[in-house]
Amino acid sequence: MSLQSMTGFARSEGTSGRTRWAWELRSVNGKGLDLRLRLPAGFERLEVPVRSAVPARFSRGNIQANLSITAAEAKVEAVLNRDALDAILRLRAELGDLVDPSPLRLDTLMSIRGLVDIRDAEDGLEVTEALDREILAGLEIALDALAAMRLSEGASLRSVLEDHVRTIAALTQTVENDPSRSPEEIARKLAQQVATLIEGASSLDRDRLYAEAAILATRADLREEIDRLHAHVAAASELLNKGGPVGRRLDFLAQEFNRESNTICSKSNAAAVTAAGIELKVVIDQFREQVQNLE
Repeated sequence: MSLQSMTGFARSEGTSGRTRWAWELRSVNGKGLDLRLRLPAGFERLEVPVRSAVPARFSRGNIQANLSITAAEAKVEAVLNRDALDAILRLRAELGDLVDPSPLRLDTLMSIRGLVDIRDAEDGLEVTEALDREILAGLEIALDALAAMRLSEGASLRSVLEDHVRTIAALTQTVENDPSRSPEEIARKLAQQVATLIEGASSLDRDRLYAEAAILATRADLREEIDRLHAHVAAASELLNKGGPVGRRLDFLAQEFNRESNTICSKSNAAAVTAAGIELKVVIDQFREQVQNLE
């Protein structure tokens, strides 16, 4: 399964009858899946199917989905208020000879407020259902395009992250191979420290001195940190090869990488190991920054 970035853009548009529609989708980083949907007035009926379609494709990211609607041509209708017309005719009959007995003219009726309402014509049920089907089909096209862009970005991210993991592995090996980590070198430096202590205070308790020496030797040993870094490198490589929504797990590994590099820097007894530890921290920060873009 391929990696997906959380950033992308897609657009689809079409025409149904006299209505032109267009979807615009934008996706950016997010801790979870957050859909922000904007539908034109009168199209609220599409909210449920849209909110069902997006989670079927994506598990993370802040996604904005905007639907715009434009009527290609105006279609109006005249609606007669029959109750008002009946009231006018009854009034005319009551007035009898007091008013002009000639038939009412259309222009006279049109001039009476509220008698005739000119408004946008409403489409029939079949037209509305066909429009909804085409708009939702257009949404699927836009989602396909957004997924394709996120996959393309994910492929680029995978290459960058694999380079970072290889660099972390190489720096870990540098720390492991440094001469300062050999038992002989650790013993030599420890002997120097002990000799310095004895010269400064000959009355030191020998048992206490041995205990302190053992603590110093333990602190100088980076075996556990190196082993954990090797394990984390293997886990990160496996996740990158596996693909899918692995962003959260890689972010956790980035935290573990950082913890081990901090410990190496604090326990280091050689300039070369400290330099490698600092470089590790730089690469791990870059790794974690890029991981934030992954689904």
